[in-house]
Amino acid sequence: MIEVRSSSDPAPNPLRVCAFESRRGDDMRSLIERQGGVATIAPSMREIALDENPQAFAFAEDLLQDRFSVVVFLTGVGARGLLEVLETRYPRDILFAALAKTTLIVRGPKPAAVLREWHLKFDHQVREPNTWRELLELLDTQVPIAGKRIAIQEYGQPNPELYAGLRERQAEVTAVPVYRWDLPEDTGPLQAAIRSTIAGEFDVLMWTSSFQLTSVLTVAESLGLQAEWRTAARHCVIASIGPTATEHLVAEGLTPDLEPTHPKMGHLVREAMEQGAALLTKKRAAR
Repeated sequence: MIEVRSSSDPAPNPLRVCAFESRRGDDMRSLIERQGGVATIAPSMREIALDENPQAFAFAEDLLQDRFSVVVFLTGVGARGLLEVLETRYPRDILFAALAKTTLIVRGPKPAAVLREWHLKFDHQVREPNTWRELLELLDTQVPIAGKRIAIQEYGQPNPELYAGLRERQAEVTAVPVYRWDLPEDTGPLQAAIRSTIAGEFDVLMWTSSFQLTSVLTVAESLGLQAEWRTAARHCVIASIGPTATEHLVAEGLTPDLEPTHPKMGHLVREAMEQGAALLTKKRAAR
C-alpha cells in the first residue's frame, strides 16, 4: 500500500508532494514532513548487483599491471560495490596500492567519503553539479588524458555522452559496471502514485534521478495511462535535483519548475517547499 504521512503540525494548506526516491525514501519523507508537507513516497527503482562481472575483474587485472593513468569513481555505492566484488579474488591492500599509483577522481561528495574511509587520497573532485560535463571540464583544465587509459566506475547505466567526450579527447576508455537499475520488485506504490497524479492528488512531483522518470513512464505505459499521467504531471510543480534529471525531464516534455541551488536532497526539498505554493499558483493561473 502506498505510504502517505503528514507533518504533526501541518500548514493550513500543506503541499502534497510525491517523491520517487527508493534507497533514501525514509530520509526524503522525513525532510518533506519537517518542512510541513504531506509526503507520498513511491519507490521507482532498485539497484541490482551484477552477479557475474568479468569487466570488473578485467579492470582489476589491468589495474594491478599499472595500465591505467586515471580512475574515476562516479558514486559511493558503486565504489563500495566494486571493492566488494574485487575482494573475492584480490587482497584489499594490493588493490589500494594499485589505485594509489593512478590519478584518482571522484564525481562528488559520496565517492569522496568512501575513498577517505579507505585512506586513499584522491587527486580531484568534480565541482557541482557533478555531471559528466563538469567531469570533462575538470579533465580539460587539470588532467590531460590524450593517449591515456582511463577507467570509469559506472552507475546504473552507461553514459554515452561522457564516453564520447573522453574519446574525442583521445583517451582510451574502460567502463567498469558494478550494478544496473531496474524497476522495484513491488510496483504497487508506483502504480498508485501514477493514478493519484492523474486524479490531481499531488501538488509537487520530486525527482532525484533521471532513471526515476524512466520507471514511471514504463509503469504508466504498462497501465495504459502514460498520456494521462503526462498531462496531469504538467499541472504539478516539477522539482528536479539537478541537470542530469532535468535533461531527461525536458526531453520528455516535463520541464522542471525548480532546480535547487545545490544538487542535494535537503536543498531540493527545502527550496521546493519554500517556493512550491507560489509556483503552483502561477502554473495553475497560466492554464
